[in-house]
Formats: sequence, C-alpha cells, structure tokens
Amino acid sequence: MTSSRAALLIGKITHSRKEWEALGSLVSLKEYGSGSRTHFLEQCQSGVFDDVVGIYRSNESTRLTGPFDKELVQALPNSLETIAHNGAGYDNIDISACTERQIQVSSTPIAVDDSTADTAMFLMLGALRRVTIPFNAIRKGGWRGKGFQLGHDPKGKTLGVLGLGGIGRAVAQRAKGFGMTIQYHNRNRLTAELEDGARYVSFEELLKTSDVLSLNLALNANTRHIISKPQFDLMKDGVVIVNTARGPIIDEAALVDALNSGKVFSAGLDVFEEEPKVHPGLLENENVVIVPHIGTSTWETQKGMELLVLDNLKSGIQGKGLITQVPEQKQKR
Repeated sequence: MTSSRAALLIGKITHSRKEWEALGSLVSLKEYGSGSRTHFLEQCQSGVFDDVVGIYRSNESTRLTGPFDKELVQALPNSLETIAHNGAGYDNIDISACTERQIQVSSTPIAVDDSTADTAMFLMLGALRRVTIPFNAIRKGGWRGKGFQLGHDPKGKTLGVLGLGGIGRAVAQRAKGFGMTIQYHNRNRLTAELEDGARYVSFEELLKTSDVLSLNLALNANTRHIISKPQFDLMKDGVVIVNTARGPIIDEAALVDALNSGKVFSAGLDVFEEEPKVHPGLLENENVVIVPHIGTSTWETQKGMELLVLDNLKSGIQGKGLITQVPEQKQKR
C-alpha cells in the first residue's frame, strides 16, 4: 500500500464493500460518510484530503457535498486525478471545471442500459394503455374506473428515440420485439451496425412523425427544455411521451398543457424537473404514468454500477485511464 496516495469515498457503498476495501492494497482509503457542503469544503481547505488521487461519488452523495460545481471542483486537492461517478447522468458535476484542472471523470453508462430500458418499456406500455385510471380504480373498488377508455397497441407504431446511445439502443431493441418501427435523432448519425435498422431523421422530422417519443439523452445546457411548447406543437396529435433520462429535458409546464389539451395522449415519466417535487399537473392527470426515479433500482444494476465505478477508480489510480470516461472529455483527447 502506498500511504502517500489515497482514495476518497463520499457517501456509501452498499453492494460492493469488499471490492472497495480491496483497493486498500493500492492506496489508503478515506471515507466521508456524513457532513455538509460547508464542512466538506473546510476539510478540503485544511488539507485533510491532500493525498487523495481518486474520488468515488454518486448522485446520492450530492446531499453531503452539494453539486460538484466550479466552486467545489476548485477546492478539491491538487493531488486529485480521477472522479469516478456512480450514475449514468452526471449533470451535478461541472465537467468543464474538471477538465480545466485535468481531472478525469467517469460515469456508469454501460451498467444502467438494460434496467433503464426495461423501465422505459414499462412506462411506454402503461402510457399506451393509460393504465393509471384502471390501476387506481380497482384498488378503490371501482373496477376499471369512470374515466376508463381504450388504449393503443405498440405494434405498428413508430417509436422515435431522441438519443440513440446505450440506453436508447436497448429501448429500441426491446420495442422491435413489440412490432414497433424505430427512428432516431442524434447530433451525429451512428454507424449502420449501431443503428441496427433504425432510421436516422432530423430532429424536426422525429417530432412530426413519431407515435411514441422516448427521451434518452444526457442533460446539459443544450438539452435543457429541448422539449417545450414549440416542439409539442410539431408533434402528432395523440403522441405518447416517455422520459427516463432527466426531468429538465422536458418543460414540465408545457407538458402539462399538452396533456390537458389532448395533444399528448399520455406520458410515462421516471424523472422530473425539480425532484423530488413533481408538478401538480402531472400528479393530477390520470393519463400520466409516473414512478419516482426508479429506472436503475434493481439489486443487479446497483451492484453493477458500483463495480464499474470501482473499476474506473482502480484503473485511474493505476494510471491506465478511465474505462467509461465522460464523452465531453474523450472528445478532447
């Protein structure tokens, strides 16, 4: 063990504690399991973490330190080389600030693909059937409920995937099994192998021609409210919206209006703009199928995410680079 180098765990490891402790053969192990942003910054400034070369953090650990924004990144020790983040989304990390300091950042895109895609299909099928109405009614003794109406089959429908990355491709693969036709839009067209039969279309055409729209893109300054009133206006009447990415990708107030007007037939949502707060208009509308950000909430996926974070951390500590480095940094190589 090299005592002059350390790894810092912020928050908890639930499923892979032994693997974390095994890193002790390479570096000292430090943990920050409770505290506040103010206290964490004080610890940084006092030199407590001056030997830390790698940090394990997660979306959940944000409650301890706040976001890894520019202020916090600038306060991190000069020794730091790697931030291994547990989560496919990393909008609470200022990647530009990390890059300026030559700190490499990884996330967990591979580990979450299947679980998130399963959740997307669950929400899609539920939204197509507008399942909330009968689901709530039968529990209250009302059988199918007064507002019950016929839903739609997925077969023969066109699924538009906005963001055909790992999760988007996993959604498309599953949707094809239900007889759906797949089209997609990315900033750049994929290879034929990665498209796997999906048709590449412009953003505008995706909005105009999709029966179901699945949002599977990262949240950043360019994608915040990428779906708002002008985009809803372009969509087919009766479109179904599914979001398992990040809440702020959709302008929730505009979505509520589109649902109330009937422009949007139904929506399946796992993420929300101001989590854990949910727009009242979504809670009140029984044409919305909602779950509280549980897209990766399985034993298998949670352990897989932890192991991938640790693999990234170990690889970074050993000077081998990161396995799943965030694309913003890979593109700058």
